[in-house]
Amino acid sequence: MTDELTVSVLGTGIMGAAMARSLARAGHTVRAWNRTRAKADPLAADGVHVAGSPAEAVESADAVLTMLYDGPATLETMRRAAPALRPGTAWVQSTTAGIEGVAELAVFAREHGLLFYDAPVLGTRQPAEAGQLTVLAAGPAEGRDRVVPVFDAVGARTVWAGDDGAQAGATRLKLVANSWVLAATAATGEALALARALDVEPSGFFDLIAGGPLDMGYLHAKAALILDGRLSPAQFAVTTAAKDARLIVRAGEQHGVRLDVAAATAARLERAAGQGHGEEDMAAAYYASFEEHPDA
Repeated sequence: MTDELTVSVLGTGIMGAAMARSLARAGHTVRAWNRTRAKADPLAADGVHVAGSPAEAVESADAVLTMLYDGPATLETMRRAAPALRPGTAWVQSTTAGIEGVAELAVFAREHGLLFYDAPVLGTRQPAEAGQLTVLAAGPAEGRDRVVPVFDAVGARTVWAGDDGAQAGATRLKLVANSWVLAATAATGEALALARALDVEPSGFFDLIAGGPLDMGYLHAKAALILDGRLSPAQFAVTTAAKDARLIVRAGEQHGVRLDVAAATAARLERAAGQGHGEEDMAAAYYASFEEHPDA
């Protein structure tokens, strides 16, 4: 088999659309579908065939990549695709679906004879557009000749976390990583909100920690989005981050671990969404610190 594949991308939101473009740039034949077709149509300019249904999108595919909102949305979409799925097709499941969600998707894969790869990614809009994501992958050796070219097209690095996707080894690692990302995002927003309340210039805070162990590039990146009013288009949306935070809390509960910071972060994100910031970058959780929208 050559490295040029026919790849179906189901879900063309922030991440899925970027991944579809990366696959097309790498020379693969890409067929894409999205529930709201208007979000997928611009991909035609990048050489992607936009399908009218999940079944049309997966017809004759070597690999199917799903990047949808959550586990239930992914399962419903794959059920719609089922009539056109060929046994032996590789399924790269990149939705952050949680441990229970991945288990349900793996059952579907087994029932339909698919080679199942639990393959969430680390990264947001910019690295996705550049094909520089980190892919966390778990799945059988048997079909890796069909998924490694996919991973190489969308990512700069692949970290293998086991040879059985049903065990959700990659998703477990993703939840741990996301717990840190979400905590750092919430802490950034709270520090800036407190600085505002106490009439402390953010630059004074940044100068204080500059070059030391408390300094970090991520702090500056997210703070800049808030301070410069660049929360749209989102790198990673508030509503999606809230969903991931709840999956993290749920995973902790199931394994006897209380995650107070993750639970509080989920609440902050949900409060920001309720204030109208749901489609903005997750840094907009900053606004959850205020009863009323602060002046820019």
